[in-house]
Amino acid sequence: MITDVLIIGGGGAAARAAIECGQKNVVIASKGLFGKSGCTVMAEGGYNAVLNEKDSFEKHYSDTMKGGGYINDKKLVDVLVKNAPNEFKNLEKFGCIFDRSESAEFAQRPFGGQSFNRTCYSGDRTGHEMIAGLMEYLNKFERIKILEDTMAIKLIVDEVEENGKKLKKCFGAVFLDLLNGDIYPVYAKSTILATGGAGQIYPITSNPKQKVGDGFAIAYREGVELVDMEMVQFHPTGMLGTGILVTEAVRGEGGILYNKNKERFMKNYDSKRMELSTRDVVAKAIYNEIQEGRGIDGGVYLDVTHLEPEVIKEKLETMFSQFKLVGVDIRKEPMKVAPTAHHFMGGIKINEDCETNISGLFACGEVAGGLHGANRLGGNALAETQVFGSIAGRNALNYAEEKIDISKVYDSVEKYIEKLKNTFKGSNSGNNVYSLIDELKNTMWDFVSISRDENGLKTALEKINEIAGKKVLINGVVDFSKKLELENMVLVSKIVINSALLRKESRGAHFRNDYPKTNEECTGNFVAVDGKINFVKIE
Repeated sequence: MITDVLIIGGGGAAARAAIECGQKNVVIASKGLFGKSGCTVMAEGGYNAVLNEKDSFEKHYSDTMKGGGYINDKKLVDVLVKNAPNEFKNLEKFGCIFDRSESAEFAQRPFGGQSFNRTCYSGDRTGHEMIAGLMEYLNKFERIKILEDTMAIKLIVDEVEENGKKLKKCFGAVFLDLLNGDIYPVYAKSTILATGGAGQIYPITSNPKQKVGDGFAIAYREGVELVDMEMVQFHPTGMLGTGILVTEAVRGEGGILYNKNKERFMKNYDSKRMELSTRDVVAKAIYNEIQEGRGIDGGVYLDVTHLEPEVIKEKLETMFSQFKLVGVDIRKEPMKVAPTAHHFMGGIKINEDCETNISGLFACGEVAGGLHGANRLGGNALAETQVFGSIAGRNALNYAEEKIDISKVYDSVEKYIEKLKNTFKGSNSGNNVYSLIDELKNTMWDFVSISRDENGLKTALEKINEIAGKKVLINGVVDFSKKLELENMVLVSKIVINSALLRKESRGAHFRNDYPKTNEECTGNFVAVDGKINFVKIE
């Protein structure tokens, strides 16, 4: 299969990129069902945009940098805050419906770490509304082909010479059909990675099952730079024991956190912002309350019973329904919540044009790193999907206009596929791949989650290296795909651990028990590429 633009991903960033380059031949390859398997459809809280004359780009920029521990890519932050308003208005053109005030202005709620109420929303199902509008609008484009249940297993990258210089160039990707086991290439003039994060390397996560870090792994293997991979956000409030997200909108609407002693404990961690502190601060506070014995059943209480019942049903409809299913009426009793693995701030290093260090390869959405620094503000991720999805789509479209000879990679790709098919024939002995995946997840949770130290990180690295060395039993396409996922999870986990070992300080989502303070000498980014991790200081 040959196309002009290949988009790998199934969420809001992929959809927005497709709209931008829909005048060309476009193939969208989604590991699950397009629009239903990414994180966007699950996002509840909102979309940050400067829409009020009392707000400003400078305030949004400052809040984002401060929340990110000042290691954000300043150019990316500038692009986000200045383009978020127009992209939000584009969503209305695509058919999305957002809440408005009595004066017909867009309604905006307070979110953690923000100096102004700039989070636009559609009840507590904002992401669902966005993806519905995007998918409906995509129906206008006849040249877009969607492949579902399709896993990207290798980027097609080759070295070429242009203007007397050698450089790496991307020509598409190789895929595995998860239903019938077919392995095949999609050749493309330009390729966009919009594969999301890797929350599934942890056992308790808000992420859907597809988010194991495939995009990080297949990019890294071809020499793509990854930045800030030690920065993994744990959302403070997941539904206890499930990882199902309890949106920040609950706290935005006035939800209160308290421990088993009925103490509103956030006054001890951020007396000014309280429950609307940044996610890293709230997550660590909840973790600390639980560790010191003030939790309840391994969590804490989140209470909205003081709010009017009509407000809860109208603005927190999903939360009301979600807890009702487990017998909890949040109008009358508190929710039990605990931190859950949620978002990767780190990812593929991009510039403000969404270009990677490989020609013809672009990245957008959660798979791209640098924007959020050490901690993401709630509401910035949905804005990110639209701002950088549109930029990636536009630049991929322009790149596809160039004359590109794809035929030069045909032979090497066919050889790779034949070799891979031989490993697909199966193995009659080995370890159960699901058991190995569970072992990896538990290792990451025990040693590489909210609280870290050198001994724990080194222990995790040893355990994951042991997992990587074990043979896997393969019996059919499901086992084979899980083996490939495990290899990706191992690679991503090792990069996270090694980056965390090198960052000998606490900053944002990265908390080291053995280095509890922020070190100004570490104000910079760890960039992983070609088996090395380099530190780039921010002056």
